[in-house]
Amino acid sequence: MTQMRVREAATFLGVSEDTVRRWIEKGSLVAGSDDAGRKVLEGTEVARLARELAVTPELHGASTSSARNRFVGLVTNVVMDTVMAQVELQCGPFRVVSLMSSEAARELQLEPGKIATAVVKATQVVIEAS
Repeated sequence: MTQMRVREAATFLGVSEDTVRRWIEKGSLVAGSDDAGRKVLEGTEVARLARELAVTPELHGASTSSARNRFVGLVTNVVMDTVMAQVELQCGPFRVVSLMSSEAARELQLEPGKIATAVVKATQVVIEAS
């Protein structure tokens, strides 16, 4: 089973190492020790808490969809020519880039600072493990 140190868990949870240590003391996270006596957390335990902490902002008037991969964020950049537009969103710690027609970008009035949702609906998703 995958184990990680406090620093690595903090990185994945988007919090400080001190916060992870407080959560361990409080019992929100369960930690053990590795062979060298260092504090470690099971990857499944960190994943559980990451899911609990993940909150997708709700947009008023948002439509319903069968797509489950929805990333709400802020438009940070729009590069547009006569045919195509490249739109970048910052969705929490993730940068999402979409290529669309310039016409669609204009109709959606996409510009830096606008709140938007990236919806990913694909039959193939590539996952890499380190």
